[in-house]
Amino acid sequence: MPQSRTLFGRPGETDLVAVDRALAEFRAARPVLLRHGSELALALSAELAEADLAVRLESLSAGNTRLVLSSARLRRLGAKGRAETGILAMPTIDLARVETLALKLDARVDAPVGPAGALDNAALELARLSLVLPAVILVPVQAAQVAGEPLIEVSIDAVNGYRAAQVARLAIVGRAPVPLEGAPDTEFVVFRGGEGLRDQVAIIVGKPDLSTAVPVRLHSACLTGDLFGSLKCDCGDQLRETVQWMAENEGGILLYLDQEGRGNGISNKMRAYKLQSQGWDTYDADEVLGFDLDQRHFDFAAAMLKQLGVSSVTALTNNPLKVGAIKAAGLEVAATQRVLGRPNVHNVRYLASKRDRAGHFIDMDALMARAAPKD
Repeated sequence: MPQSRTLFGRPGETDLVAVDRALAEFRAARPVLLRHGSELALALSAELAEADLAVRLESLSAGNTRLVLSSARLRRLGAKGRAETGILAMPTIDLARVETLALKLDARVDAPVGPAGALDNAALELARLSLVLPAVILVPVQAAQVAGEPLIEVSIDAVNGYRAAQVARLAIVGRAPVPLEGAPDTEFVVFRGGEGLRDQVAIIVGKPDLSTAVPVRLHSACLTGDLFGSLKCDCGDQLRETVQWMAENEGGILLYLDQEGRGNGISNKMRAYKLQSQGWDTYDADEVLGFDLDQRHFDFAAAMLKQLGVSSVTALTNNPLKVGAIKAAGLEVAATQRVLGRPNVHNVRYLASKRDRAGHFIDMDALMARAAPKD
């Protein structure tokens, strides 16, 4: 029997529409109705919650509201050894308590941490997709309580399957030659999909030979480093020097991926930067905010390469996570090649942390030698 169809397509396609709408609602500080079988719960971003809405939600909660927090944030709150998402009971929706548990540096768990269920984990995934803090107020409700409310309802299966569905829909929507300084023979290819409603870009430098291992760099967008030349990271150096190297060495492909701040978004990146200015290590700063070492996904990057006809790559990266992701997606990694930036007083701790905490292949001696003044 053929599947039913609506204006928005078949059921799998309507799931995407529902999540797209849910993300817009969630980022606008409005609750989203999550469904898991017969279970229903209203999910609201903890960082965006407003007092008047909290009062209305509390009238529905019957004392069963809970705060869902990531394992990283719970570890920072003193739940030692926590490896999974957890929940804290909220007899009342106390926004001061929510702010403390979700954001305050000196906060500690103030109640037993319970295990998260399917609704809780889906709520955190909704927060991550929305690029807000991974902290969610979850209010279990009955269908009759919210009947007639203008809520967006979405199943947890749709939320959990959203990233993979976006990869499957990845498509080229535009391409054109864009001559660059030092690399005049360059083409930009724009893909739609991969991560929510954002576009991704492949920069094809020169005429790389697709029958051999193509030099490829997966480069996550960094507004501060790429555009403004921030001294806090080496991203801008890696971007420009990779393009220059490709132009001088028979071409290559740079994928410019919209995954700012290791996938946490620009607002959370700035929060982490503020913590770093107070002495926190880059990864500790992210953990304070509730994020693990790296929130990025690279399956859609591999899909972009496949659509461009690439089957084997020389990976221009210091990050083993990227190498593993390319291999896991079915592409051959014929070789790897380091991409050096320039160390300075502002980024040397950051570079050392990437080496020591995330296993990046960074030779600090070679970097310092590169930065030393030439005779």
